[in-house]
Amino acid sequence: MASFQLIDIDKWQEITATIKQNKLRTFLTGFSVAWGIFMLIILLGSGKGLEHGVEKQFESDAVNSVWFYSGETSISYKGFKTGRRIKLNNDDYAVIKREFPEANDISSRSWVGGIKEINYKNKYANFNVQASLHGMQFAENIRLLEGRFINTFDEIEKRKVVAIGKPVADEFFANQKAIGKYISINGFSFLVIGVFLDSGGPGDNNRLYIPTTTAQLVFFGNQNFDQLVISSRISDADYSKTLSDKIKMRLAQRHEFSSEDSRAMFVNNNLENFKRIISVIQGIRIFIWIIGLGTIIAGIVGVSNIMMIVVKERTKEIGIRKSLGATANSIVLLIMQESVIITAVSGYIGLFLGLTTLHFCNKYLPRSDFFVNPEVDIRIAIIATIILIISGAIAGFVPAYRAAIVKPIEALKED
Repeated sequence: MASFQLIDIDKWQEITATIKQNKLRTFLTGFSVAWGIFMLIILLGSGKGLEHGVEKQFESDAVNSVWFYSGETSISYKGFKTGRRIKLNNDDYAVIKREFPEANDISSRSWVGGIKEINYKNKYANFNVQASLHGMQFAENIRLLEGRFINTFDEIEKRKVVAIGKPVADEFFANQKAIGKYISINGFSFLVIGVFLDSGGPGDNNRLYIPTTTAQLVFFGNQNFDQLVISSRISDADYSKTLSDKIKMRLAQRHEFSSEDSRAMFVNNNLENFKRIISVIQGIRIFIWIIGLGTIIAGIVGVSNIMMIVVKERTKEIGIRKSLGATANSIVLLIMQESVIITAVSGYIGLFLGLTTLHFCNKYLPRSDFFVNPEVDIRIAIIATIILIISGAIAGFVPAYRAAIVKPIEALKED
């Protein structure tokens, strides 16, 4: 009884000899396959880098936040001329909070200008001071490291309290505990109630937050503020847009300006912007898959064409094999093995080079806020390579099957 060999050494030697005899042809075939996988990995990784960049741009503020910026009118309305300054105030905050309960975590914000001196004992530094309400913690994605943020009681009682960024705490208190200490702002003492970290970067961390009501009493001398901020729990971009439009119309009614006047009040809807950009990224991702798969298919076609040429050159040899008793299955398997070897090795090389290139790009390329951590899901990469190998087997099967069904006498007559 004939023994069964798991690995047919003779076939592998024959395949190796065939590849060595046609080095250039094998190299070009393998290169087309490797290039296809390489480009797919690079394109997918680049698309992921863009997606991460978009997410990084929005992580400094809550994605579902809406910001209303007051400005000057540019459209005449109800007899009022253009150029009129719109000033938001505490009554606006109260009306929006009362009439739009779905708008959670409402806050006001103003930059406190004219700050000449911020110090703790004999340490002096320059930082930005913002007047805001408790809702700003959610709008700015503030993470508390110590203590707490501004609360409702601070606002009602107009307390002189301040929440400071970590760089501010490091500057004034070094390794000391900041909570309970007093910082002087333009000669007024403010109790430190919290130390925070903002994912927005240095600009957002080099800040001191004090209650709006306190700033209005101590620094402004009025009840105005610059911005109205809403950090809602709404996740639907269309509904968020509808809500922000309604709020702008209500503010337009109160201050008598056209709701179509974008310069009187500019609205920045982060959720709407985020969804719009993500849809663009998704379109780019689809385009990348089309290009990448097209490149792989081109490589598969190249393998199929090369295998057809190989079969054509070996027609007489196949005829001799069949006349000596070789089965059609053994001939098909021999040619398919050669195809799979070229495809598998080339695909692995392309996969390795692609992943290596992404690794080096991530490690050594200059950091950019718009292109972050280019990577590809290794499962997708492996699946793509497996599909490529299967396709290579199919590409080799078609010409192999055609050769296997040729009668020996016809194959021997082939020129």
